[in-house]
Amino acid sequence: MLEDIATGIRDGLNGKTFEGSMTFDCGPDGVIVLDNGTVSTVAQPTDCTLRLSTKNLKKLLRGQLNPMTAVMMGKIKISGDMGVAMKLGKLIG
Repeated sequence: MLEDIATGIRDGLNGKTFEGSMTFDCGPDGVIVLDNGTVSTVAQPTDCTLRLSTKNLKKLLRGQLNPMTAVMMGKIKISGDMGVAMKLGKLIG
């Protein structure tokens, strides 16, 4: 399932730039890693980690979940470089 989401992210990044690295940690479902414009499902150290459910990741990427509201409600937990997290908001916003 996460491989399908990773493919969607990869397609969505086509022609866009993302500097830095970020992990979407979906717990037992696995991870999606953005690293300077590449996307994979292989865990590696990154600048920032977002912990959220796969369901909320899908909503976030479709624009159905406001990132700031989700953080305030505890649906997304962020650790690491907040500047990288903010870049994601501009990328999907």
